[in-house]
Amino acid sequence: MKNKLPSRRKFLKLGVAAGASALFVGGSNMLSALTNNDPKETGEKVKVLTQDGKLVDVDKGHLCCPPVSNKEARQGIPDKKMVMVIDLAKCRNARKCLQGCQSMHMLPPHMEWIKFYLMRDTEDQAPYWFPKPCLHCNNPPCVKVCPVGATFKRTDGIVLIDNDRCIGCKFCMAACPYSSRVFNWEEPKLPKVAHKQPYSPETSTPPKIGTVSKCDFCPDMVRKGELPACVKSCPNGVFYYGDKNEDAVTNGTDTVLFSELLESRAAYRFMEELGTEPSVYYLPAVDRAFDYKTGFEGLSEDEIALYKKEAKITE
Repeated sequence: MKNKLPSRRKFLKLGVAAGASALFVGGSNMLSALTNNDPKETGEKVKVLTQDGKLVDVDKGHLCCPPVSNKEARQGIPDKKMVMVIDLAKCRNARKCLQGCQSMHMLPPHMEWIKFYLMRDTEDQAPYWFPKPCLHCNNPPCVKVCPVGATFKRTDGIVLIDNDRCIGCKFCMAACPYSSRVFNWEEPKLPKVAHKQPYSPETSTPPKIGTVSKCDFCPDMVRKGELPACVKSCPNGVFYYGDKNEDAVTNGTDTVLFSELLESRAAYRFMEELGTEPSVYYLPAVDRAFDYKTGFEGLSEDEIALYKKEAKITE
């Protein structure tokens, strides 16, 4: 992809080990993060990426970041543990959930926080559609690798990104086994109202060039007693969202016991063997409401061919 960040992707000199290494800069805060006027050695090393693609160890004392401006957003909603359940039997790849997500978060069409896959468990079974947002892991690898605390996990289980602190190093993208994160390569085209709106990790808006973004579970909507954009936009009730502590989830039409839904429908978590402990659960695609081919409506021939190839459909 062509680099469109000439003013934000710079190379700085920082003394490490026996000499100086040029550091790869991806985000708006990298300049301030690596120009600490009074660095103090901490003995704790973090890795940064050099211009030639090599990882080098740098003392954490050389990194400085903007102060946390919204502490409430980092703490989470008290006494909540947010979870999502996705009913694969109801999904037809309508992509209305994605459109609602993009509209709420001011994202361009090519920035997709929800990915869609055509899955088939065996060659003898029919394919089904599999939407995948960020899974908001209870043991998130992305949080562990961020050198500046830009990505963090809250007490309510939600994993967020603070783009005021993000330096665009993309370590979190590399660490995420679910490929749930995207990079903002281009200056976003924002509505006029966005230019007066203060940034918040809870809304993930306004988006910022040179930073990482992803599904945020819409915690700002939770605070207002409303459902995330994907839940409200889905015409088929695929997404259930709620509080595990209250043992209740809803798709906007039906409200059910979270524990009962998981037990009665044999719910599972995607790639649970990784030990990430996702907060998103899937209900198997049993008694499907739609034929998978309905999900091809509106797609190009190339897109359909790619989906068929991934699901190993030869017809």
